[in-house]
Amino acid sequence: MVAVTMKALLEAGVHFGHQTRRWNPKMKPYIFGDRNGIHIIDLQKTLQLFKEATDFVADSARQGKRILFVGTKRQAQDAVKEEAERCGMYYINNRWLGGLLTNWATVSRSLEKYKTLEEKKEANYAGEISKKAVARLERIRKKLEKNLAGIRHLDQIPELVIIVDPSKEQIAVLESKKKGVPIVALVDTNCNPELIDYVIPGNDDALRSVRLIVSKLSDAVIEGVTMRKSELEQAAKEEATGEKPETPAGVLEEVVAAPAPAHRPVGDRRPAGDRRPDTRRPSDRTPR
Repeated sequence: MVAVTMKALLEAGVHFGHQTRRWNPKMKPYIFGDRNGIHIIDLQKTLQLFKEATDFVADSARQGKRILFVGTKRQAQDAVKEEAERCGMYYINNRWLGGLLTNWATVSRSLEKYKTLEEKKEANYAGEISKKAVARLERIRKKLEKNLAGIRHLDQIPELVIIVDPSKEQIAVLESKKKGVPIVALVDTNCNPELIDYVIPGNDDALRSVRLIVSKLSDAVIEGVTMRKSELEQAAKEEATGEKPETPAGVLEEVVAAPAPAHRPVGDRRPAGDRRPDTRRPSDRTPR
């Protein structure tokens, strides 16, 4: 289970919100108070919601779901890239591609183009007739790499999106809601938490705060992936050896010792003691 301490949150400055004049009133339930014109986030609630979020992320990874980390603001770019790569998931850290979730067919074509140019680059652009053509292709490749490098191996839309600062990533939030993709997000006091499925109230501007939360979410992914791998290995072992889970001895003995249920004719639902002998003559019993 992934955990974080109150001390770690305090040292990273997770409790510092925005200036009080810049707040979103919908964040009121997550605010402890204010100090010198700065809202202070209630870290007790952050701890509680952090656990719910990491449990959900770990369970999603255990089910083999595709998870996308999103953070295009300067403070989040490096952490998002490094932590997504560490847990083997996907990321967007430069610019959200409009239609990534709602127009996957177009995005997938761009991905195919990027992969083709990558292959040509590895072959040193063999077959190109001029340096000018090579330079043009390289410019296109670099532009695509800037936006697509983190999702180059993504073959379908993600099934969970982790966002740093939903106010900055509004298009990502709206596309996720439209496609029914759950969102886990680090939400500061200037954000609207209503569109987020798993809110983690916290400072989304400080490097240390962003790094701490994103790294813990990455840990949750790794935990889920590890559990999935263990379960698959156990299932494969049982299938290969023909082993089946054994029925506990006590349960088997109870089943064997249990008396057989009494059976009655379907048409007679009266208790056995209430039945009267049939006094009709044989000729009267013959159906007409």
